[in-house]
Amino acid sequence: MPSPGRKQQVGDLFGARGDERRSAQAPLADRIRPTTIDEVVGHDDVIGPGRTLRSLIDEGRAPSLILWGPPGAGKTTLARIIADACDRRFITLSAVESGVKDIRATVADAREAWRIKGRGTVLFVDEIHRFNRAQQDVLLPHVEDGTFTFIGATTENPSFEIVSPLLSRCRLIVLKPIEEAAIVALLQRALDDERGVPKPIAAEPDALSRIAALANGDARTALNLIEWSAFSARRRSSGPEADADATPTITDEDVAEAALGRRARYDKGGEEHFDQVSALQKSIRGSDPQAAVYWLTRMLEGGEDPVYIARRLVRTASEDVGHADPQALSIAVAAMQAVQLLGMPEGALALVQAATWLAIAPKSNALETAYLEARRAVREEPAHPVPLWLRNAPTKVMAELGYGDGYRYAHDYEGGVVPQAFLPEEMGARRFYRPLPGAGLEDKLRERLERLEARKREMAESGDIDAFRRGGSGR
Repeated sequence: MPSPGRKQQVGDLFGARGDERRSAQAPLADRIRPTTIDEVVGHDDVIGPGRTLRSLIDEGRAPSLILWGPPGAGKTTLARIIADACDRRFITLSAVESGVKDIRATVADAREAWRIKGRGTVLFVDEIHRFNRAQQDVLLPHVEDGTFTFIGATTENPSFEIVSPLLSRCRLIVLKPIEEAAIVALLQRALDDERGVPKPIAAEPDALSRIAALANGDARTALNLIEWSAFSARRRSSGPEADADATPTITDEDVAEAALGRRARYDKGGEEHFDQVSALQKSIRGSDPQAAVYWLTRMLEGGEDPVYIARRLVRTASEDVGHADPQALSIAVAAMQAVQLLGMPEGALALVQAATWLAIAPKSNALETAYLEARRAVREEPAHPVPLWLRNAPTKVMAELGYGDGYRYAHDYEGGVVPQAFLPEEMGARRFYRPLPGAGLEDKLRERLERLEARKREMAESGDIDAFRRGGSGR
């Protein structure tokens, strides 16, 4: 008896065998789910004629797979089609609801089916990235010995979410978002197929194109939108001023109503999060304020924490602008404070203000380079002692040991400059911070640094550094 977390669907999944699943009450996306590989739209790069996976399926051979793709790309549908084409039982486990006990029950079931009926099993695990390491490890020996063909579906990067031993036993298949032209074809099928949108119904070509654009490559979203748009079209056609003989037709107006409340695709904890924050920072680094505003807005509309975005802008102000425009850091910090003070949506404009300023500002990565080189020196080289002349001597013993001997107080010298080593002697004249030429204010800082270094050389070469003293405390 399957445990509560286990859902089993075997053999007869499609066509007449799936009448209950495809009933009129089922969602449109389920009613017209492809039943053969030829009905699948998009993904020709993976299952098109002549592709290796397509050839294996046509030969009735089911390899173990990891299907990686965004929501609505057809991962579950493809897994079912593979099982059906290879005449294998299809068992599904939800990684959200199932545990090790469910996996072991499935293993026993698969072995029994093979022993009694000689029929193989496809085990499909949806959201495999939600299985922890122990749960994934339980699968390994059974994938290895062929107890079942394993197909896992994930929206997250398998490199981070799936253990290497399991990943190495499966073929990784990347399913990209479905292209708009393919989604338009799918929508037209939904209008024409007897299993699709209740007849009679028509749609303006531009309306289908708009739905495809709004779907962001997600077939399920597209079908949900056209189903809701059809409700809207029927409502209009039954109005008091409507032509009773006219076929209800989906218009842009219906699509706009169906799309109300639609949220941009975004996963705050997943790859979408990291991809978009990377796009935001790289747009700023590339001095493109238009793209910066777009990606920032995508993240906000997707539900990202505005304070997180503000923190990234603060980091970008130092990493990509730095001394080229020191005001950039102040603007970014002020934007973060404004968001914390105002909340949303009022704080959104402060973020836009900071992002556009950073994008337009002159750029320099000299600060990041300086930090990374200094960090490498600290981590890879010996921990050299602080030179004696830089140490304080608060006690008599420390003074007798030479702490502070030879230290020159910079304010006692003309221009506040004195040639003295401040790095450990073993490091010599190492250079970490190197202002970039032509990078806004940093260009002037570079010129000043060159003048300081030239002044120190002049004083050192004079042979009498004290001749440059201008008086003072003599510390």
